[in-house]
Amino acid sequence: MGKEQISPEKAKQQKEYNDYVKQVTPTYNLWVNMGKAFLVGGVICVIGQIFTEIATNMGANKDDAGAYCTLALVFLSVLLTGLNIYPTFAKFGGAGALVPITGFANSVAAPAIEFRGSEGNVFGCGAKIFTICGPVILYGIFTSFVLGLGYYLLGCWGFL
Repeated sequence: MGKEQISPEKAKQQKEYNDYVKQVTPTYNLWVNMGKAFLVGGVICVIGQIFTEIATNMGANKDDAGAYCTLALVFLSVLLTGLNIYPTFAKFGGAGALVPITGFANSVAAPAIEFRGSEGNVFGCGAKIFTICGPVILYGIFTSFVLGLGYYLLGCWGFL
């Protein structure tokens, strides 16, 4: 039992296909992509720091200023998603735009906005808003419950 012989026509077809795949496959420069992600993530952090400083200067304590910053970043992300600006920003910045809380807000708002037009406000937004973040929320709440129950039981048994 040896290797099967490939006909010259099949070999030519395979070569043409491989050449076509090389031609249409986008090439990426790792260092450029990391630089873009660093730049975009840094801009988001600077904007967040500006919101934190403004809240602190208005008299908020550190924890409240952080909460205001989070709310402002989520609001801006949802607003820019609704205006179809954030997807362009995320495409340029890659993980720099998708990893922070702004990326999570975008992932919640985008499906709702997308399906609002075809399914209507109630069914479109209501049914699709938790498409991506639903599992995160579900498992986050479940894990919190399990850990809280464990903490409670350890306290009842005198370990804490």
